[in-house]
Amino acid sequence: MRRALIIGNWKMHKTVAQAVGFARELSAGLPAMADRDVAIAAPFTALHALSAALKDTAIALCAQDVHWEQEGAFTGEVSAPMLLDAGCRYVLIGHSERRRWSGESNEDVNRKAKAALRAGLGPVVCAGETLEEREADQTFSVLRRQLKEGLNNIPADDIRRAIVAYEPVWAIGTGKTATPGQAEEVHDFIRQFLERIHGKDLAAEIRILYGGSVNPENARSLMAQKDIDGLLVGGASLDAVSFRKIIHY
Repeated sequence: MRRALIIGNWKMHKTVAQAVGFARELSAGLPAMADRDVAIAAPFTALHALSAALKDTAIALCAQDVHWEQEGAFTGEVSAPMLLDAGCRYVLIGHSERRRWSGESNEDVNRKAKAALRAGLGPVVCAGETLEEREADQTFSVLRRQLKEGLNNIPADDIRRAIVAYEPVWAIGTGKTATPGQAEEVHDFIRQFLERIHGKDLAAEIRILYGGSVNPENARSLMAQKDIDGLLVGGASLDAVSFRKIIHY
């Protein structure tokens, strides 16, 4: 039985003070739940303070990116051991905005996923198609390539600790969202893809999240789908009341 995972991705929002205030507000009305995990993907600047604010709560910490090297002359970058030291349990890798604005390739995603796993972090590997690719009936071929290259040569003992997030680019920050049926169709494809490489039992352990204009109104119908194991929430996670409603879907 896969535990649900709800991650709020703040992107480039919230100062340290705002982040800590949000954490206190959210955790005050969020008791530990036996059937789901909750995490906040915060900017690097807020991670250390959030780690302290979230101590003894049911909320985990997630970073928004990571470098593939453990240390070195990489100005502006943050390594997996640094994130672990800051209190992170998860890290987003290959988000569509990173792919678009920072030119991240599938090879970059693969190296970052391996680095996260080596450090003991849970990599949340993002994949998804653009509107043009969907309209050209290329959704599955795009996802197949992204996942094949992004998860390349990751052994079974490690892959079971990875998480996949399907985020259709056309539904991110647009107000559009895949219908529950559309999302389930893609999640089922991803599960079958993982089965072909790693076998049915291992594929059944891997959590697959949906991200793309998730809100309190559509969270329940999305989570009712067989292969949707959680949600990667963007704008709706910036407000504690809204995010709490999604968590309780």
